[in-house]
Amino acid sequence: QVQLVESGGGLVQAGGSLRLSCAASGRTFSSYFMGWFRQAPGKEREFVAAISWSGGNTYYADSVKGRFTISRDNAKNTVYLQMNSLKPEDTGVYYCAVDRDILAKVRLGLGYDMDYWGKGTLVTVSS
Repeated sequence: QVQLVESGGGLVQAGGSLRLSCAASGRTFSSYFMGWFRQAPGKEREFVAAISWSGGNTYYADSVKGRFTISRDNAKNTVYLQMNSLKPEDTGVYYCAVDRDILAKVRLGLGYDMDYWGKGTLVTVSS
C-alpha cells in the first residue's frame, strides 16, 4: 500500500523559513515526478512545485519562484520543499503528490488527478 507522509509544517512569521518533507513508502517511484500542491482556506488546491525522477528538472509556480526550492532523495523515497521568505499568502495545507507527469496534468487543468496524494501538512505564516 502506497503512503505519502508529509512533515515539517507549522507556524512561522513572515520572512521566515520552513522545510517540508514527504516520505513515500509502499513502492519505488522510478520515472515518477514528485511535487507539492497547496490549498489555502476557501480556495482551490494549486500547484506549487515539481521535480523529475532524476532531479534534473524542477518546475515552480510563479508565486514561489526564487523563494522555494524542491529537491528529492530517491534512496530515501523522499521529496523536500525548502520555503524561504515566507509570506502570509503562503498559508495553507501543503500536499505531497506523485504522478508520472505532474506538469502535463497541471497544464491540462487536471492538477487534482495525481496518482498518489499525501494527507497534507499545515503551514501558517503570520504577518
